[in-house]
This record gives sequence, C-alpha cells and structure tokens, in this order.
Amino acid sequence: MADEDTLQALKVAFTFMPHPMEINRFEYGDDTDKVQAQVKFVREVLAHHGIDPEEVSGDINPDSEPNSCY
Repeated sequence: MADEDTLQALKVAFTFMPHPMEINRFEYGDDTDKVQAQVKFVREVLAHHGIDPEEVSGDINPDSEPNSCY
C-alpha cells in the first residue's frame, strides 16, 4: 500500500494531467491513445486507494475550485 506522501504526490501530479475529454488527436497526435491510457491508469490507482479522481483538484487547490451549484 502506498504511503500518504506518495498518494499526496500522485494527487498533485494528477491535477496537472489533462481531463479525459481534453485528450484528442489535434492536441496529442499519435500519442493520443498512450496519453489516454496513462490518465486512465492514474485515475484507477487513485480510485483503488479510495480517492475520487473528480474530487482531487478541490482537495489539492480548494481556493481555486468553483463552488458547487447544489
């Protein structure tokens, strides 16, 4: 199991990764499939450790995350 510092580092790095909807052939060319697979892998590792990838950005940068409309 990963230690807390490693998970925190993964979460920080994840905030710099493109969102899956941003990964396209125009931006990434022949690397599109590879980039999609890498992002998917990181998302799966976060989820395996009980971390919701959709919540990571707000956790790492709470001041820059928009307020929920709910």
